[in-house]
Amino acid sequence: MGDGKSDSDRRIGRRALLIGGAAAAVGTGVLAREELARLYWRLPGVRRQRVEGAVDFRGARWVAASEANFRWADRPDDYGIDMVVVHVTQGDLGSAVKAFEDPGHKAAAHYIVGKDGHVTQMIRELDVAYHAGNRAYNERSVGIEHEGFVDRPKDFTDAMYAASARLTAAICRRYDIAVDREHIIGHVEVPGTDHTDPGEHWDWDRYLRLVREAQATAAATATRAQAT
Repeated sequence: MGDGKSDSDRRIGRRALLIGGAAAAVGTGVLAREELARLYWRLPGVRRQRVEGAVDFRGARWVAASEANFRWADRPDDYGIDMVVVHVTQGDLGSAVKAFEDPGHKAAAHYIVGKDGHVTQMIRELDVAYHAGNRAYNERSVGIEHEGFVDRPKDFTDAMYAASARLTAAICRRYDIAVDREHIIGHVEVPGTDHTDPGEHWDWDRYLRLVREAQATAAATATRAQAT
């Protein structure tokens, strides 16, 4: 499950220097009002106006995580997204949702995929979820939890693989992320982590094949739609 111990602080990130640098270069009296407004939205931690309950993946159920378990942001403008991190909840769907709603948990992922293939979104992709236990990786990635236990291969159902692959394919298309093992990784591969998920029973070859197939299907559908 997600681990935000290295990213629970809310220090100003590198983009916060934009306003100071711009003001120093041209003077606050000269800097155009619209430019200041544009740069303001690039500050990490600024809550940009958004539609309540909106999801980034069609068909996902929205359940809001506690604000203690993520950082407001405006990705990919303030932090580029170039990675998907695969997790396993080490519990059932309900317990994972409750954990991410709990401000004392200090961690949450953007999505949870159930054994039945249903997708729950708890944090917008705009925002930095505390899921990887590594600040830099949190800022650059989308975290996807999967219901189950790492030592129970039966938990990784066909429906789960298919739904998760469609989700990851959509994320990769949205941010132009390569579908390979350098950019789609397990929590265990995050530097500094003490987690082992998704574990030895997660079928990476199958998963990447399904992601590529989902991408190809989406591209073909988009092409047909443009032709009509």
